[in-house]
Amino acid sequence: MRFKVLSIVLAMAMSVLTGCASIVHNGPRAVSVASEPPGAKVSIYNRSDVLISTHTTPFVAHLEPKYGYFKGQTYRLVFEKDGFAPSEAMLKSEVSGWYFGNIVFGGLIGMLAVDPATGAMFNIVPKNVQQSLTPVQGSAADVSAAAVSGSAN
Repeated sequence: MRFKVLSIVLAMAMSVLTGCASIVHNGPRAVSVASEPPGAKVSIYNRSDVLISTHTTPFVAHLEPKYGYFKGQTYRLVFEKDGFAPSEAMLKSEVSGWYFGNIVFGGLIGMLAVDPATGAMFNIVPKNVQQSLTPVQGSAADVSAAAVSGSAN
């Protein structure tokens, strides 16, 4: 009997101390980043315009969805490759559908405290970035592309 009571109390405590979104997906979100052509340098800046990381495509970035309490993070990705014009892509946060599971399972503590404090209430979108780079007129890449298309004719 004591075991049953202890199990019920423990289950109730866990449901009060967690949120639905925190249970399903807590921590950084994976975002796949690629470019055409591959091998572009990508600098990732957060919403405060602070450089977070630099990678070479293709790669998977692990980004925090939280900016502050009830505030989602946004990211700016700057793509650079010799012979190509720089370009940018934006990532934004949106409220996860699991956050609304708190209405049924997590209660007010999950909805108002746990998920907003951990950032679990947000997802980063899009989850996949495929950026096409534009050759710069007169660059080595542009001349190479022209030679390939000229030899095909």
